[in-house]
Amino acid sequence: MGKQITINPITRLEGHGKIEIFLDDQGDVERAFFQVPEIRGFETFCLGRPSEEMPRITARICGVCPTAHHMASTKALDDLWKVEPPRTAKLLRELVYNAFMFEDHNLHFFFLGGPDFIVGPTAPAAERNILGVIAKVGLDIAGKLIKIRRETRNIIETIGGKVIHPVFGLPGGVSRGIDEDERQKFLAVAKESVGFAQFALQAFDDIVLKNKDYVDLIVGDAYQHSTYYMGLVDEENKVNFYEHMVRVVDPEGNEVARFEPQDYADYIAERVEPWSYITFPYLKKVGWKGFVDGKDSGVYRVAPLARLNVSEAMATPLAQEAREKLFSVLGGSPSHHTLAFHWARLVEALQAAERMVELLEDNEIISDDIRNLPTATPSKGIGIVEAPRGTLIHHYETDDNGLLTMVNLIVSTNHNAAPMAMSIEKAAKALIKGGVVNDGLLNMVEMAFRPYDPCHACATHAIGHWPLLANIHDHHGKVIKTVRKDG
Repeated sequence: MGKQITINPITRLEGHGKIEIFLDDQGDVERAFFQVPEIRGFETFCLGRPSEEMPRITARICGVCPTAHHMASTKALDDLWKVEPPRTAKLLRELVYNAFMFEDHNLHFFFLGGPDFIVGPTAPAAERNILGVIAKVGLDIAGKLIKIRRETRNIIETIGGKVIHPVFGLPGGVSRGIDEDERQKFLAVAKESVGFAQFALQAFDDIVLKNKDYVDLIVGDAYQHSTYYMGLVDEENKVNFYEHMVRVVDPEGNEVARFEPQDYADYIAERVEPWSYITFPYLKKVGWKGFVDGKDSGVYRVAPLARLNVSEAMATPLAQEAREKLFSVLGGSPSHHTLAFHWARLVEALQAAERMVELLEDNEIISDDIRNLPTATPSKGIGIVEAPRGTLIHHYETDDNGLLTMVNLIVSTNHNAAPMAMSIEKAAKALIKGGVVNDGLLNMVEMAFRPYDPCHACATHAIGHWPLLANIHDHHGKVIKTVRKDG
């Protein structure tokens, strides 16, 4: 009879999750499962509420990515009430959003994902954290990180009203503009952010790319999956975080879909498994073929590397140079190397910083024309943004009074749920052999999900799917025990 290994809780993510690894009689991995045991009910308890409350409610799904939910929700209200915001409002929204993308990407790299590379994947667990990172890079660098995150978050707080739960998004615009003094202050921060983003990429080059063991880990087969990719692009197929079209490419990089946010349901379906509270989206036209990769599988990925894969270029010059280097090292686009999501995250942080500069150098950003009032009768609204963790979809339907009758949220972590499960099992099978298991190896199994930067508090958003059933199989596939969790 084989052996069962449980990693619970898994670490350095938002939300809760656990990994179950089953070994065969030889001590090799037979199966590995990524289970999400938490559940929340935002889609249900929002029903009956006035739709205009949603940007404030959904921002409370998560304290790490509230700005993403706030912005997707606000855009859904634009669509619901059929009102186009003035250009100044869109500039301000995009400024806040790029400030958020910049600081969130740096949060993940240095606090959550980075310790695996900066400190080392098999370093003692007590050192694989931000304190270990500081010990490696020095207090001066840590001070710069804290300072730039504080200053970019101040942009969010000044315009958004709150840094954790913004309140400025309104159907048809925003609640507050900025004056010339604020513009100049924010512009200085934006330019400083460009410098920090370049520093972070250089640090990645020095610490990771110049270490052969790390590069071999990134490009090795243990952390690689050939999947479809999805993300927002502009008219020229350049990376865009805030708006435009959703593009899907196949594992060879060929475009297979390009659609307006309002048409997402024609392309994406969600699957439910009885052993997890997270849903597993897949491409409708390819179909669900199980937890497998390849062109015949409907599994796709989102998040930083996916956005680089679906695009033809970055939208800013320095980020484009960084993108070219990434694909040069990784062997071209699309890249299927999961650990390279960390690198792509830093490339995107540079674009976010450069875009902040562009937005603040636009004189129209200080105009007081910040809202168009809605006049249409609401019915259905869909908003999509690129959260740091990937494509985020908010879909609302209402009665004629704007009271919600249906809410559907497909969160970045949902899109990546099947790939994460696949990545964990593949890493476990590659790393654990002959029953040899230690803390370092188990951390390297966890490294398979960290590049996706999952947020399970966001992703487990349904309610009423009780009980949670987990079937335990022996190595012959026979169910030997069923575990039931009731509400």
